[in-house]
Order: sequence, then C-alpha cells, then structure tokens
Amino acid sequence: MTAIVALIGRPNVGKSTLFNRLVGKKLALVDDRPGVTRDRREGDATLGHLRFKVIDTAGLEEADKDSLAGRMRAQTETAIAQADVVVFMIDARLGLTPMDQPFADLVRRSGKPVILLANKAEGKKGTDGIIESYSLGLGDPVPFSAEHGEGTADLLEALAPYIADEPEEEDEDPWADVPAMDAEEDDNPDRPLRVTIIGRPNAGKSTLVNRIIGEERLLTGPEAGITRDTISVDWEWRGRKVKLFDTAGMRKRARIEEKLEKLSVADSLRAIRFAEVVVVLLDATIPFEKQDLTLVDLTEREGRAVVIGLNKWDLVADKQGLLAELKEKANHLLAQVRGVPIVPLSGLAGEGIDRLMQAVFSAYEVWNRRVSTARINRWLEGVLSAHPPPAVAGRRIKIRYMTQAKARPPTFALFGNQLEHLPISYVRYLVNNLREGFELPGTPIRLHRRGGHNPYDKDRKG
Repeated sequence: MTAIVALIGRPNVGKSTLFNRLVGKKLALVDDRPGVTRDRREGDATLGHLRFKVIDTAGLEEADKDSLAGRMRAQTETAIAQADVVVFMIDARLGLTPMDQPFADLVRRSGKPVILLANKAEGKKGTDGIIESYSLGLGDPVPFSAEHGEGTADLLEALAPYIADEPEEEDEDPWADVPAMDAEEDDNPDRPLRVTIIGRPNAGKSTLVNRIIGEERLLTGPEAGITRDTISVDWEWRGRKVKLFDTAGMRKRARIEEKLEKLSVADSLRAIRFAEVVVVLLDATIPFEKQDLTLVDLTEREGRAVVIGLNKWDLVADKQGLLAELKEKANHLLAQVRGVPIVPLSGLAGEGIDRLMQAVFSAYEVWNRRVSTARINRWLEGVLSAHPPPAVAGRRIKIRYMTQAKARPPTFALFGNQLEHLPISYVRYLVNNLREGFELPGTPIRLHRRGGHNPYDKDRKG
C-alpha cells in the first residue's frame, strides 16, 4: 500500500513549492502571497528511492468553522487523518509565530509520526528560527530549502523509516524479502539511455553536443549563458540509442538574479532528475571550482550515475601530470562518488568523445548493478570482523544482516539493533567497503538502517 505524506503548516511556509519539487511538476500554484492554496492537492511523489503519495494543504489558520478559512482548515485536518506521516513546515527565516504552537499541538494529537521541516533555510539563513523551533516539541528540525532543493538527503533519511518496507516478522527468513528488480529497471534495448550534460556557463556543453551528433544543432558562441532551455537530441552510439539533454549553465546561486535564468536553472535541475547518467562538464583550464563540486554533489543526491568530463583538454600543456593530479583531487573532494570516471576531451576538436561514451555506458552498468544477498552477507561478516561497530552506553550495536533493496542507484538495507546510534563515520566505512568490495566506483550508494522492534520501549515510555 502506498504511503501518504501530508504537508502541513501555516500560510506561505513553502508547502506548494515542496509539493511541486516532490512530484517533479509545477502542479501547485506558487506565489509570495499567502493563502494561494485552498483545496488539498494530491500527487505521486518521488524522493530518491522513495515512492509515495503527497498531499499539499491550505495554510492553517484560526477561523470559524463555517468561514472559508475554517473550511480550508477542515480540508487540512482530513489530510492529517489520511496521512501515514505528517511533514510540519515552518519558515526558518521568519522563526516561530503565535500560530505555530497550537498547530504543532494539533499534529501531535493526531498520533501520526511528525517530521519538523524548517523551510527557507538555504545557506546559513534561518539559523535562529531552526534553534527556536525545538520549542515546538516535535523533535529535531530538518533544515531545508524547497525552492533550491537543499537538504533533500536529510528529508529522505527522515521519511525513509515510514515509507520503506519492513520485514513483517523478526524471525522470518531474512533472505526471502529481497525484492525482484522492478520492470523499469530491466534493460530495454529499444529505450534510449537518457544522458544529461550539466556544467558552469561556458564550459562547452552545447559545443560538445554538436560535435557528438555531428551537426550544428545547438547555438554556440564565446558568450556565457547562450543556452536557456534544456534541449533534447536523439542519437545513436555503436547501435545503442541515446537521448542527450543539453542544459543551461548553472552559476552560483548568489549570482542568479533574473527570473529567466532562474527558470533555466530549474529546467536544468529537472533534466538531472529525468536522467540516468549525468555528465558534469568541467573546464580543464579552471577545473574543480566550487560550483563544479556543487553540481557533482547535486547529481549524487539525486541518485544519478555520474561521469566527469574535462573539456578543453586541447588547451592543457602537461596533460599526463594534470590528469593524475585531478584524479587524486577528485578522490579527496568528491568522496561521496569515489572512483568517478574522469574523461579528458575536447568538444571543439572532437577528441575523447568515444572514451566519454564508453565511460557513460560503464557508469550506467554500475548504477544498475545488483549483488546477491548471500554475497553481501559473506562480505558483511568479514567487514564486521575487521572493524566491529562501537558500543553505545555500554551496549554493543548489533548488525544482523544486509540486503540490496534496489538498484539505480545501488541501495542497501542494513538490519540490526540500535542502528539509529550507528555513527556516521561507521556508515561511511560500510559504504566505502561496499564500493570496493562489489566494484561500484563513482556511483551513488544508499545505505538505509532498519532496526528491529524493542519490546522494552513501550514499557519504558509507559
């Protein structure tokens, strides 16, 4: 049964903006004015590997039940009743208002799991509001920016326990619950591989696409920012169908002012979400700028296969020395995609295109890779013997077994006791060993912790 997530909060905290981001379409109207949303709106949402139904609701306001605002509130209360988990949103920049506390009490009384989302917290904005929100008594707030997508990974981690499937019985066969590959994950030779090319302005994306397809399909020139719309091009490489997406250059957020450029960047982000492999194109003469690292991190957070292209390689003097230096730098700066393919090329001269496509298809194969449960648990036994998990409050964290829940990207479920106390450093240790042990270089890896039921929890709370 599909889980239902309700977005709740007072007017103008960004519920509709988050709704649009989760469903991947601009279905809900968004405006700076409060009270735009009146009816509750439902949509099929995707966040990383999670699939669920999301409900956008009207802003909560105190009002007579027969008034328009009162009827809007009744719609919101219906959404709470239908939901499996409630996302209670506040405006981190504005901080708490007198309306937030009574509505926090309302969702708490519903008995539904509640995630406190501190929206509009992009950059370092909203720090005071985040700290203030602890007083609502809804647990740790998740800093987020629905407009820019910052904090997506933290929201995914908060939602996962309420949406991911759990074993029905503690003592059932742990290997019997490994899901089969979804139909959408099966290789269909007639379906083109979706490849999106992103990068800073003037990195040479359109020039590269033109050279790949062998025609001047896209407008190019020395000026930065010529491309505004995401353009798709159908192509074949060695008899394999490919759909290429050329995107607008993405600058640092602080430099984006014009509404048209903001829409172009939003289009580029949409192209990343619909891609299977993302080529992050760097200017080899000024590689690994902060924005380059941000784009790779964004692609990883979206769970897409990653390839780094070093464009303008024909302008580099010490090619061998620079390539070795950049590969070492990538392992240091991009630990979340350690081993990511790095391909030198020149879109203008047409060099390295075949190597790039080989890397794209190899990255796609790794992204689709599945590992048998038996192999995973033989590997896990050795990893735990070499470095057991630490004790918490004198009690040893017990890891029982692991399965691969899905591919695209490789996603693993770790089962045991007290896993919520597992340090991030140990999770990183497991992920790095998964990457090395099962040859998963450069691809995003998801590791979700699923704890068993503790019969003493209820007694202690009671």
